Amino acid sequence: MPSDLEKEAREKMLKSLESYKQELTHIRTGRASVGLLDTIEVEVYGTRMKLNQLGNVTAPEPRLLVVAPWDKTQLGAIEKAIMTSPLELTPSNDGHVIRIPFPPLTEQRRKDLVKLVGKLAEEAKVAIRNVRRHLVDEAKKRQKDGQLPEDQAHKVTADLQKLTDDFCSKIDEVFEAKQDEIMEV
Repeated sequence: MPSDLEKEAREKMLKSLESYKQELTHIRTGRASVGLLDTIEVEVYGTRMKLNQLGNVTAPEPRLLVVAPWDKTQLGAIEKAIMTSPLELTPSNDGHVIRIPFPPLTEQRRKDLVKLVGKLAEEAKVAIRNVRRHLVDEAKKRQKDGQLPEDQAHKVTADLQKLTDDFCSKIDEVFEAKQDEIMEV
């Protein structure tokens, strides 16, 4: 495979895989994960800031997150941002830190989360297949323009398919691991 096509394919497919993994860090599994709060924005100092820029977020226990803000006057704003987030969490403020307990997930909620993770996995696979399609089209264009011999164009197509299959199987592995984590009681 021409090295520029292979390099481009690997880079773009890897970005799709990493993006999928990043999205999974924001899905609640019943376990406390500090990455879960990364998307929460807090209205402070007349602007919106990410929660992790306002203090330390730790997970001292498997079912508890603790937010220790650097500026204690912002405790109320942080607590409000957590409560109004779509994560359905109930924080408690003791005047120094905010504790966020994670109740066990219901069976129905677990099944809904598995469906969501599966949908995200399929979207990641579609993105990877789109990369393959784009680069196969590029190889055919090069072949038509005389820059790439026909046998090498067929090899490029086969190599791209193998790379696509490899990345799709990696997404399946990540999906299965997340599914097991979600369904664990």
